[in-house]
Amino acid sequence: MLKSFEQTAALIAEKKLLHISGTEALLRKLPAGNWIGGSTEYFLAEGGGKVSGEVLDVLELPFAEYKFAAYDDKTLPDIAKDAYDNGFSIIILPFDSEVHRHYAENASGYESVFLKNIVGWIAGINLEAAGQTPIAVRGDTGEALTDKVAALHIGLPEGKIAQVNIVNIFTADPNSPVITFNEHGFAVKTCFVDGKETVLADYISEKNLDTKLPLVGDYSGAGINISVKNIENGVVYFYAPVFKGVEYRLPRPIADYVDAFHGKIGELGDVDSVFACNCILNFLYGGLEGKDLGGLYGPVTFGEIAWQLLNQTLVYLRIL
Repeated sequence: MLKSFEQTAALIAEKKLLHISGTEALLRKLPAGNWIGGSTEYFLAEGGGKVSGEVLDVLELPFAEYKFAAYDDKTLPDIAKDAYDNGFSIIILPFDSEVHRHYAENASGYESVFLKNIVGWIAGINLEAAGQTPIAVRGDTGEALTDKVAALHIGLPEGKIAQVNIVNIFTADPNSPVITFNEHGFAVKTCFVDGKETVLADYISEKNLDTKLPLVGDYSGAGINISVKNIENGVVYFYAPVFKGVEYRLPRPIADYVDAFHGKIGELGDVDSVFACNCILNFLYGGLEGKDLGGLYGPVTFGEIAWQLLNQTLVYLRIL
């Protein structure tokens, strides 16, 4: 729920356990307390998408067992080991930091990572405002982190379990050629299109492909998006890494973002989510400012975490 700085500070003073997102300036001014936070000025809220540096999105977490932590690129593999056996973890990583890159490329190999419930997001900036730095905040110490991950591990009472879910409006086009890569990373020059080595930037240009649409990879049966950031000097840069051995396809086109999300969210019925976030690319490309998706509200992010880094995806978690 969107709140003023004063309302948010009052909740912190009441020792509420909170997840907070908002502008870097507001987060840095908040008092220390039982909270975790990250920078963004984009929100999906009841009444429609909003861009604001004057409000904070505040989520109250009604749990009694929890612990805070911070991780650098060397201790990142401990995230899953530190998580509760029955519970979930929210992690926030600053955009374009070393921990962002390290987690994106290596999280799937962390010990026990898929045995724990790990969600979170990449903190960003207002794309129209200069002089901002993406930060994650460990609220219990008041540390604003530019090169570390802020984490909140939560334990659930007996009889309750966490369930991580995603909403992806993109699906692979079965008629698309299969695109593969010989190495993993955020930037590539060549790929293989149906087995033929190809300069990816040339292929995109020749086929007049819409770079607002992601590649959709087959990750053990799950469709995972890899979004194009930009193309420069013949190199294609992505918002998440591609991986060797994964088959990618072009997606089916989306006629209307809002209709697509309404359809997907409507299929879920009543979802009482504990946490949700959605991608900045969905917000921008779908023109979601002022448009209500009908539920699953939260920060608009520069990457989403559901165990591993995702793009152009809505992530949510519920307790059963």
